[in-house]
Amino acid sequence: MQLRIAHLYPRLMNIYGDRGNTLCLTRRCRDRDIEVDVTELSIGDKVDPAAYDLIFMGGAQDREQRRVADDLRTNKGPALHAAVDAGGVALAVCGGYQLFGKHYRESTGAQLEGLGLFDLWTEHPGPGAPRLIGNVVAGLDDEITLVGFENHGGRTYLGEGAAPLARVRSGHGNNGGDGTEGARYNNAFGTYLHGSLLPKNPLFADMLVELALRRRYGDDVQLAPLDDQIENAAHDAALRLVASRR
Repeated sequence: MQLRIAHLYPRLMNIYGDRGNTLCLTRRCRDRDIEVDVTELSIGDKVDPAAYDLIFMGGAQDREQRRVADDLRTNKGPALHAAVDAGGVALAVCGGYQLFGKHYRESTGAQLEGLGLFDLWTEHPGPGAPRLIGNVVAGLDDEITLVGFENHGGRTYLGEGAAPLARVRSGHGNNGGDGTEGARYNNAFGTYLHGSLLPKNPLFADMLVELALRRRYGDDVQLAPLDDQIENAAHDAALRLVASRR
């Protein structure tokens, strides 16, 4: 089997080690003898919705988001919508997550129009408003708990067409008020969690890989187990850190 990954704007949208997410996916696949091909796509590059099994976009500050927003929406947008509507897998982190929504209003009041893939919008309260910073624990479901680090000024609000990715157990999440973290639409996932996210959350990483491979090879795809002692130790250390600060 082969997993084909499109990494969007890796030189511009790569804060807090977000590139580590594609490295994690690559390593976990290759440890199972699954071939991995990662294609880096930047401003001006087209996306073929049939050419990739998984699309990833990391986070960045407002300056970089301004640089990529128009290209994401107008150049890559139709193909990304087509890919996700057909069941393709996508993961967007922080700034990428915000731009996958309808719009992001900066602290200055300027507004960046987003991709509109997620039914959500993000607004910064304005100059002087506190940033939402710290370690996060969030429950994706009864089996998967996510840990990570958030640092964002914008507050994200979900519309009726978006479901939360997870429920906050500790930390701020989307807006510090409604207990939601991230969003999900079909097999597209958005989150504020850096760290990078996937190395400390191997169950979620494998969930993304299985979804991507099953779409291409059929529902019988099952990933062989790996020795995740190190990954689980990192996950558990993050849980202990949060518990110690309550």
